[in-house]
Amino acid sequence: MTFLGRTVLALVISAPMAAPLLAEDKKPEPTNPVVIERMETMKAIGGGMKALADMAKGEAPFDSAKADASVAVIAEKAVLVPAKFEVNEPDPATEALPKIWDNYDDFIKKSEDMAAAATSVGPIGDQAALGAAVGKIGGTCKACHRDYRE
Repeated sequence: MTFLGRTVLALVISAPMAAPLLAEDKKPEPTNPVVIERMETMKAIGGGMKALADMAKGEAPFDSAKADASVAVIAEKAVLVPAKFEVNEPDPATEALPKIWDNYDDFIKKSEDMAAAATSVGPIGDQAALGAAVGKIGGTCKACHRDYRE
């Protein structure tokens, strides 16, 4: 058998064994409607933060209107977070750690800190204001994720 033939044969034989390994890295889709709604809220906040961070890092062009809109989304969604986490709903896709509900008051405080940070950011008219906003809001995201996210 040629080298090419052995290589193709090895790939054909090993592919079925590799598929389950690749599948393990992928989280399942959420099925619990409460968790889906919670995840959508957090994804909206994350999307706003990503837009700000991309501009701050120079990976996206600075756009004052887009920056202001991103902060507005974060502020709007942040105030919804406590209600989205009132009950510990099970779902294999959630990244929320159970200790949220063990330390619910601290979790709520951290979500309120995020909302306050986002609402305190004024218009983002330049790169310096953008950097300040990313630092202020991003610090609150990190504080919560460090303790309460998988």
